[in-house]
Amino acid sequence: MKSYAIDPAADLAGLIAEEFPGAAQSTYLSSCTRGLLPVSARRAVDTHLDDLEIGRTDKTGLFDLVEENRRLFAAMINGTAGEIALTKNVSEGLNILAASLDWQPDDNVVVTLSLEHPNNVYPWLNQKARYGIEVRVVPDLGGHIDIDAMIAAVDERTRLVTLPTVTFSPGVRADVRRLSEVCRERDVFLLVDAVQSVGVLHTDVKTMGVDGLATSTQKGLCGLYGMGFLYCREAWAEKINPAYLARFGVDLGEGAHEATMGATNYRLMPGARRFDVGNYNYPAAVVCLESLKILTSVGTERIETHVIKLSHQLVLGLLDLGFNVAGGEPGPHLGSIVCIGTPSSGHDSTEDPEIEDLSKYLLENDVIHTIRRGMIRFALHLYNNADDVDRVLDLARSWRTSQ
Repeated sequence: MKSYAIDPAADLAGLIAEEFPGAAQSTYLSSCTRGLLPVSARRAVDTHLDDLEIGRTDKTGLFDLVEENRRLFAAMINGTAGEIALTKNVSEGLNILAASLDWQPDDNVVVTLSLEHPNNVYPWLNQKARYGIEVRVVPDLGGHIDIDAMIAAVDERTRLVTLPTVTFSPGVRADVRRLSEVCRERDVFLLVDAVQSVGVLHTDVKTMGVDGLATSTQKGLCGLYGMGFLYCREAWAEKINPAYLARFGVDLGEGAHEATMGATNYRLMPGARRFDVGNYNYPAAVVCLESLKILTSVGTERIETHVIKLSHQLVLGLLDLGFNVAGGEPGPHLGSIVCIGTPSSGHDSTEDPEIEDLSKYLLENDVIHTIRRGMIRFALHLYNNADDVDRVLDLARSWRTSQ
């Protein structure tokens, strides 16, 4: 593993030039959709595919690679390897927990539907259809998760509270820690969708006080589609019977071959490993391991400091140009995502012709971004710098003066 020094700042520039040449090809501000792939990850997966082409497969080595992914991701979020399951994506992680909890008809789930990605909506509507639970909907507070309202919605029949650490639009951070204090006191499972924060913002599951966390690898973790991680706090995981079960979720004992079939009175794997099902996405794991090495070598605390500095610079510049910035002035709500415009109901479209025109202008000038729920969305990561921010502001100013 190559080691990257954290200081001075010039070392970060060298890392970016070496590992993320894509950052020099455009002004890439879309890590909220897909992170840039590191060069070392591309080389590693090329080698893996070359081996597959000639039938040189080391399955034991692949298992070791999966476990190293599990270990590094656990270290990144301050969990343990035994609290991590490997999944296909965020959606599977959320659904694993939604389907595995022992629901009763008068139970309820507390959620802010208006700020959730659809994939953290349907799992709960599905449990409502299956078991008759109540999906207790809390309205947002001007684009923010209303933590006080979520706390007030919790009662003696609340089994689970769920929210994003950072909303996919308008990209606002949630005060998860304050909510966790109430959930922990009442033995309510607190589940977060952390796909817009893990890898970009420092994430400590112990400090946050969450019981479950789901993410995927293609965004902040700079990996591929088709792989994700599910954290489940050990104390909770040991109480949950998985909704579906396969060989990797069963403890056959040390040294047992995967084809071994023991007695029918099986024992579940300890912790979150019981949620692993079937073989893994090995090409995605090859890529993710290289990305995790880079991100953990730099350190997520440093990455967050770098990204927050840039997002503050971007917000202040956009406000000076007269744009409507979600969340307004920089504050604790600001993470790596900056959105401008007026919110609307369209998932990846806008009803505002000016926002649509500005988006088209930025794309024509190689500023890669997205539109979500009516707003232009810029998302920063390790490989972005102040020049990227200046370029966006210069183009926005140019567009503004041409109107």
